[in-house]
Amino acid sequence: MGWGPAGVLKDRNARIYLAGVLVSGFGDSVMSLAAGVWVKELTGSDALAALVTFCAWAPAMAGPLIGTLADRVRRRPLLIATCLTLAVVMTAPLAVRAPQDVWLLFTVLALVGVGSVLVDAAEAALIASAVPPELRGDFNGLVRTTVETTSLIGPLAGASLFVLVGGPTAALLDALTFLLGAAAFALIRVDEPSPVKTGSAGWRPAHWARETADGVRHLWHHPALRPLVVAGGCAMAASSLSSSANYALVDHGLHRPAAFVGVLAAVQGLGSVAGGLAAGPLLRRTPSRTVAALGLVLFAVGVPARATGFLPLVLAGGLLVGLGLPLPLISAMTSVQKETPGALVGRVAGTAGTLVFGPTGPALLLGTFMVTVFDHRVQLLAATALALTAAVTLVIRGRGRYWGASRAEADPVGVDPALPPQRSDAPASAEQDTDRA
Repeated sequence: MGWGPAGVLKDRNARIYLAGVLVSGFGDSVMSLAAGVWVKELTGSDALAALVTFCAWAPAMAGPLIGTLADRVRRRPLLIATCLTLAVVMTAPLAVRAPQDVWLLFTVLALVGVGSVLVDAAEAALIASAVPPELRGDFNGLVRTTVETTSLIGPLAGASLFVLVGGPTAALLDALTFLLGAAAFALIRVDEPSPVKTGSAGWRPAHWARETADGVRHLWHHPALRPLVVAGGCAMAASSLSSSANYALVDHGLHRPAAFVGVLAAVQGLGSVAGGLAAGPLLRRTPSRTVAALGLVLFAVGVPARATGFLPLVLAGGLLVGLGLPLPLISAMTSVQKETPGALVGRVAGTAGTLVFGPTGPALLLGTFMVTVFDHRVQLLAATALALTAAVTLVIRGRGRYWGASRAEADPVGVDPALPPQRSDAPASAEQDTDRA
């Protein structure tokens, strides 16, 4: 089996999954932009239009709880059922006709947000069984590249689609992408065992809370996972601080119209595509901790360049920001898949998602406040300091100290002793080997 993107694309399961990510990511990008424009058109309120993004992101804060469900049932049927359910949910916006109906859009987007968190957790667990361990770094890099590609073209398509045919059509398009996602999961071939029944199994709140805590403790006490996930959260917080200064940067720094923000976003997006492609080769040759630190340093170099107000440096800085940002995220997720027992992957991935993406909202609010009070360069320097501090901490504390944790702490504390020592990087089944041949 080959290395790099070519090796990933030779794997049947990986090809199907990437196709599903491309389709569903495009649909979500279209709908997220169209929904905001739709609310703005109906109500005239900038605040309500901004609330669209919050509704979609808020469920990420419940990642540990939602991820627990992914460890209680078989992952592939769960993914298929979730995608089919979300396809039905996305037909509800067809009833939106007047300003008093916008609550329905908010409800739909919140439900889609919950479904997305569940899908992310279940996908992380399914990938551990469906994709060979040696391909996961390249695979996760290609997934991130696919996501960044759809984020480049999706918003433009969403705005165009809303103008041409209206919000209901955008909602139906998103529903169709969920159906195609369900079909992709149905086509994946994986020998997935039934979930292990443990002493805490059951649907009572106390049992659910204990199983959720098992995943949280595994991640937090693991000497490799905790620093990587915290570094990913710092990267997203720094990115939010930086991006919330974009309009001020364009206005006061570059003296250009607000629409030029689209150029900056496109340049950073191109950098992110390149960063996603580079992640796999780097992770094959370099420890995850080093790759994550490298990404943070690239980010920390790029942000001050954007603060100069000199257009060539601003564009170069945006390219470096885009190149560096995916590296700590991909490093963290790949390590979660490799370092977590199969029975825990769903809830650990859900917890990791909360810790990595949860800071995005508060950091955006802080950035919005800072840009109204200070010069935009102040928050750009604050973002630089945060990223650089995270990189230095990651390297220093990773050298033999493992954040003060011992190797024994890598085991999931509090997990029922009946759990078998199943690893997410276990050898593929004979059926999988046949499929990949």
